[in-house]
Amino acid sequence: MIGAGQAGLSGAYHLRRVGLEPDRDFVVLDHAPRPGGAWQFRWPSLTYGKVHGMHALPGMELTGADDSRPSSEVIGAYFDAYERTFGLRVHRPVEVSAVREGGGGRLLVETSEGPYAARALINATGTWDRPFWPRYPGQETFRGRQLHTANYPGPREFAGQRVIVVGGGASGTQHLMEIAQVAAETFWVTRRPPVFREGPFSEVQGRAAVAMVEERVRQGLPPQSVVSVTGLPLNDAVRRARADGVLDRLPMFDRITPTGVAWDDGRTVDADVILWATGFRAAIDHLAPLRLREPGGGIRVEGTQAVRDARIHLVGYGPSASTIGANRAGREAVRGIKRLLEAAEDGTAGHGDEPAAVPV
Repeated sequence: MIGAGQAGLSGAYHLRRVGLEPDRDFVVLDHAPRPGGAWQFRWPSLTYGKVHGMHALPGMELTGADDSRPSSEVIGAYFDAYERTFGLRVHRPVEVSAVREGGGGRLLVETSEGPYAARALINATGTWDRPFWPRYPGQETFRGRQLHTANYPGPREFAGQRVIVVGGGASGTQHLMEIAQVAAETFWVTRRPPVFREGPFSEVQGRAAVAMVEERVRQGLPPQSVVSVTGLPLNDAVRRARADGVLDRLPMFDRITPTGVAWDDGRTVDADVILWATGFRAAIDHLAPLRLREPGGGIRVEGTQAVRDARIHLVGYGPSASTIGANRAGREAVRGIKRLLEAAEDGTAGHGDEPAAVPV
């Protein structure tokens, strides 16, 4: 198992449920310094009360959380308690550099604590380590500061500055609304007009959104996030920001200048900061030696199983990138691995009496 965020811990829980023991039958590797998955890196002003839903991990609810505390602290403590409660024994910090063929039907997982030989792999590495930075003409000439959601420090650093926020997702709007309270001026730029969603998001709409992402994955295309096809919830804070003009959107600029951005129609905006809230891509470069990618650039997946290699299961990828989807994917991946191990015990593949992952 690579990754100990929501999807990884769900997978580890279900591995234990089918009778496998950590460090004997399977190993959980995580590059982060402490429990919490990507949540531990979120900016301090993202309190738990601002989080758009955090589905509980299987077998243990998150109760009594203080909405005013940073989500990094709340969810970090929850994941820590979860790992201890179920004895998941996560190895951290461990970097995985590559996964390749290891001979004898096993995978060779190369890590900073040494190589492992594995009969199967659950990849739960998420997206946080691969922030997407668009490229525009003149970008290298900008004399101000450019940063991404991945290293967003919170609003206080932008006091008195002119800030351009690029991106029409939930992070972009959250950044914009809190920066606008301290900045001299803010500008919101998106590639497409944002879609605001009134009322609760129904189960039918949710299934339709997941189906759209799932279809891309089946075709071997890079996955879109589920959030990108659901629209932005129109809550009271968003309504106020729209009424105050904070969420007045500008179309995407055509180039970046030393002092700001410019459009081909002659418009210009001067700025001290460009904040790219432009999302993330799947962190799967370590799987490159296995040649799992399709011509479209993504990994074709049926359920959680990579079509090109039945030993590989991807969770938290594409349609399972949401917190509830990650839980379900963890369970589905373990079912697939259990079938693989049972086949080995029947003598039809590998050696059933060997653990699923061992140090080399």
